[in-house]
Amino acid sequence: MAEIALALRKTIRRQQLREIVPLADSTIYEMEQRGEFPERFYLTSRCVVWDLAEVEAWLDARRRASRAKAIKRAPCPDVTLRRNRPVKH
Repeated sequence: MAEIALALRKTIRRQQLREIVPLADSTIYEMEQRGEFPERFYLTSRCVVWDLAEVEAWLDARRRASRAKAIKRAPCPDVTLRRNRPVKH
C-alpha cells in the first residue's frame, strides 16, 4: 500500500507553486533556507519541483497557526510619521 501511495505523489513546478502560495520567490527561498518551507528538489539539472503533499501540509499548518494566533503579525504603520500626507490628530 505504501508503494502505491508513493507512486501517486504529485510534484509541482514554480508556476503552480505561485498559484497555490502567493509569496515572492525570494521569500520562499529564504523560508526554505531557514527550514520553514518545504524544500524544492531537482528532477533534472534544469527542472525544480516541490512535493504537492508537503506544500499542502505546510499550508494547513500555517492556517492552524494563524487561527491560534501563533503567527506574529506585522505592526500597523504609524501614519503620523509619513512624509507625504501625514495624518494629524
